[in-house]
Amino acid sequence: MNVASDKIKQIGIPRAISYYNNYPFYYGFFKSLGFEVVISDKTTTKLINEGSKYVVSDTCLPIKVYVGHVVNLLDKGCDTIFVPSLQSTAFKINNCSKIRGLPEIIRNVIDRDFKMIEPTLDKTENIGLNDFCTMIANDLEIFDENTIKSAMKTGFEMYNNFLEMTQSGVSYTEALKNALDGKIVKKTVDIVRPISVVVMAHGYNLFDEHISMNLIKKLEKMGVKVYTGLNVAKDDAVAAIKNIGEFQYWANELDLTGTAAHYLLNNKIDGIIALSAFGCGPDSLMFQEMEYHAKEKNVPIIHLTVDEHTGEAGFVTRLDAFVDMLIRKKRLNAVKKQKMGEKLLPSTNPNQFLALKKYGQKISEKSVTTSNVQM
Repeated sequence: MNVASDKIKQIGIPRAISYYNNYPFYYGFFKSLGFEVVISDKTTTKLINEGSKYVVSDTCLPIKVYVGHVVNLLDKGCDTIFVPSLQSTAFKINNCSKIRGLPEIIRNVIDRDFKMIEPTLDKTENIGLNDFCTMIANDLEIFDENTIKSAMKTGFEMYNNFLEMTQSGVSYTEALKNALDGKIVKKTVDIVRPISVVVMAHGYNLFDEHISMNLIKKLEKMGVKVYTGLNVAKDDAVAAIKNIGEFQYWANELDLTGTAAHYLLNNKIDGIIALSAFGCGPDSLMFQEMEYHAKEKNVPIIHLTVDEHTGEAGFVTRLDAFVDMLIRKKRLNAVKKQKMGEKLLPSTNPNQFLALKKYGQKISEKSVTTSNVQM
């Protein structure tokens, strides 16, 4: 599987797993090293079916998707592919076994000739980001330390710009595009909607529009404000986990427990939507934790699971029912407060909830002026 390619200096990155959270860093790093970055096509049913051919049937959906994306890159003629092993992101803060063992999985299920770049990040074993990036560069026959450091700096600049935008409320797609273009777009619009939810999910499930069935767009079309893990700073997510009396064990827990806890503790949401791939053990543990804390706060929570057989009709029906329940609950509370003589904000006026229904119907919104700043 180690066939060197001297034709074109290009590196293939599967559009799956760590791509969704880390691609701005990967892109900046590889471009700085002089490589053309090739990403696989967007996830489709055909791509998932292709990946499923290579693994046993009970393999989780994200891994089937990942394998499909590697095959997609090979079919494009890309013969150098980046497949990192992300063991732990901090001392004893681990990823699940399948993410830890991605190189071994790919090596054992895909019997085709290509060069696999397989660096390891394992902070529990003192293998940090410098080591990780040095492994990548050395495998690509780049050994100059200054070149590697410069590439890391470029990667971090893009990554930090991406996070700055998402944490200010810029959408994932817009933030990613601008980060890769070397721009920062400051979003100052604050759209106030009667209902708001936090989606606790891994980036590779939520931001892959095929896997999530465009969950965010569906919710926004219903008039719901959506918060995700990319809207929360790492320190805030870590603090939230501690403040609800839990501790972090899983690397991706910041996108799930930390994100949900942050908005729960700040009383910013009306409900929690947990999205996971069917059969994910770590996710089920984190969701059970949040069910307990959501019950304490009297905040409704729903768990939506997906696999390659999930039908969109049933998915939408459950989502629809959950949003309708949040509307009724909040309107009832607003009516009670109104009867008690409390002054209500425009976004919680009971009359507004009568208009908040199903797809395509307009709701009243309050916003401030948008200001875009590019750097």
